[in-house]
Amino acid sequence: MTIETKPASVPSPLQSRGDGDGSVQVHMDVAAASGTAKIFAVYGKGGIGKSTTSSNLSVAFSKLGKRVLQIGCDPKHDSTFTLTKSLIPTVIDVLEGVNFHAEELRPEDYVQIGYNGVMCVEAGGPPAGTGCGGYVVGQTVKLLKEHHLLEETDVVLFDVLGDVVCGGFAAPLQHAERGIIVAANDFDSIFAMNRIVAAIGAKSRNYDVRLGGVIVNRSAGSDQIDKYNEVTGLRTLAHFPDLDVIRRSRLKKSTLFEMDSSPELDEVKAEYLRLAAKLWAGTPELKARPLKDRDIFDLLGFD
Repeated sequence: MTIETKPASVPSPLQSRGDGDGSVQVHMDVAAASGTAKIFAVYGKGGIGKSTTSSNLSVAFSKLGKRVLQIGCDPKHDSTFTLTKSLIPTVIDVLEGVNFHAEELRPEDYVQIGYNGVMCVEAGGPPAGTGCGGYVVGQTVKLLKEHHLLEETDVVLFDVLGDVVCGGFAAPLQHAERGIIVAANDFDSIFAMNRIVAAIGAKSRNYDVRLGGVIVNRSAGSDQIDKYNEVTGLRTLAHFPDLDVIRRSRLKKSTLFEMDSSPELDEVKAEYLRLAAKLWAGTPELKARPLKDRDIFDLLGFD
């Protein structure tokens, strides 16, 4: 993987492609291209429940008999916490331990098996203010390819930091088939979602990724998201309510599929299984049109 910086005034292939003109761009090596697995990149506003959603979705895929790999792309490396019951070593930590001689690593050095056989990887991140998160993602995917793990996997989920849409944290979109957004039924979540819609649209000009839809999370209703969807062309894939059992599952280091059964929890688990089956079957690509900031305020902000 290489990182190139081009001033906006200098003609370059980056500018002709229109993917982040004049900015620092992260390019993946051809050798780092993914195999035949279905790959999803999960984005959303910080604290909206992406890791909880990703982990339970990974379990749902595994319950359907799929071989699943979840890759956490947040420096706090807690994406797979409920799957493994611990904060596992990150790829960057492991690489640092061998002085970044990747050839010395084995898959078991950075992959841990979580609940129901889900393979778990935490990419980690560089120290604050010192590096690019996209580089970390690229190195992680390169390791997975070198050890043939993507070839032996049916589903890969990238759980990506917050709503950061810079070139670095948009790097998973260069591998994914679908970009999935997690959002609550409130203005701030929808504002962040709108930026992510724009980021996925930008990446789709040069990569295979397409917008898959939104997962409504931690919300009793969906009227605001429905209003946004109607105007932009986005669509809802699943809806999960704000239940205390979901909060408690995180505290118990457990996925929802390990919690004691109840009617409301059983319905949530069934919704995850429906979502996994829908994504596996294949969702149509969406060509949603992101709104300008002012238009979002006009649509949602002055009720």
